[in-house]
Amino acid sequence: MHGHGGYDSDFSDDEHGGESSRKKKRKIEDDLLFQKPFQKEKHGKVASKQVAAELLDREEARNRRFHLIAMDAYQRHTKLVNDYILYYGGKKEDFRRLGENDKTDLDVIRENHRFLWNEEDEMEMTWEKRLAKKYYDKLFKEYCIADLSRYKENKFGFRWRIEKEVISGKGQFFCGNKCCDTKEGLKSWEVNFGYIEHGEKRNALVKLRLCQECSFKLNFHHRRKEIKSGKRKAKTKKGCEESSHRKSRLSPEETSKKKDKGHSSSKKPEDFINKTSDEEESASESEIWKGPVPETDEKSQEEEFDEYFQDLFL
Repeated sequence: MHGHGGYDSDFSDDEHGGESSRKKKRKIEDDLLFQKPFQKEKHGKVASKQVAAELLDREEARNRRFHLIAMDAYQRHTKLVNDYILYYGGKKEDFRRLGENDKTDLDVIRENHRFLWNEEDEMEMTWEKRLAKKYYDKLFKEYCIADLSRYKENKFGFRWRIEKEVISGKGQFFCGNKCCDTKEGLKSWEVNFGYIEHGEKRNALVKLRLCQECSFKLNFHHRRKEIKSGKRKAKTKKGCEESSHRKSRLSPEETSKKKDKGHSSSKKPEDFINKTSDEEESASESEIWKGPVPETDEKSQEEEFDEYFQDLFL
C-alpha cells in the first residue's frame, strides 16, 4: 500500500527514463527527415584552430594551382620571380642572364654537326650528339648544295639538302649552286670532297647538278668526273662500235684511195655509203631466214620504273 509516509513505486524512474529516450529518438528521426541531401552534418563541437588552418591552406593551394594552370609559361615565370622578390627581397636585374653560356638548339646542332656519321662517332652519344644526329637523319643525301664563291682558291663548301629544297627541286632540277637557279644545261658531277671536321681529315664522294657556268667554276683547277645516264652511255658506245665496224669493212685499197683522193668529188663517198648500206640490208635479210626469230625479253613494269628513276638521279 502506498501511503503518505514516502513510499513510492519501483517502476516510476523507468517510466520517466523511457519517455526521455523516446523523445530523443523522435527528434533524431525528424532531423533526418528534414535534412537536405547537400546539407552538411552538424558538428557538436567547434573544430580546433589547427584543423581550420589546414583546411584554409588546402583551399588556398587549390585556388593557386588553378590560377597557375590557367597562365602561360611566361606569365607563370614572371609571377614566380615577383613572388620571390616580394618574399625574399632583391632586384629584377639579379635575374637577367649574361648570355655567354646561353645556347639554343641550333647552336648545339652547329657545334656537334657532322657531314657524315661513322660508327665511331656513335660510340659515345651525349644528348648534344643525339640532337645533331636526329637533325642529320632528316636531311636528304642524294645531291649536295654547293658554295662556289671561292672557286678560284680551289675551296668549295658542300651541304646536304633539306626537305624544302627537295620539294622545290633545288639541286636536282635547278642548279646546285646556292646562288644560281638555272634550269637548262644541267650536268651531273662526282666530286671527292675533302674536309676537316672536329680536327679530323675526312673524304666523301658527293654528287652535284650544275649548269654550264657553275660547272666551269667547279672544274676551274682540274677536271672532275662527269656522270652520264645509261642511255647516253649506250648511245655513245653504239656509235663507236658502228664507226669501227664501218672502218673494218673498208678494204686497204679503198682506204689508200681515200687518202690519196681526199679532195675528189662528193658523189663517190655518197655512192659508197649507199652501197654499203644496201649490202648490210641484204646480209641482215639473209641472216633472218637462217634460224628462228630470237626471243626478246620484255621488261616488267618495276624494271621500267627503276630505269626511269635511275635517269632522274643522274
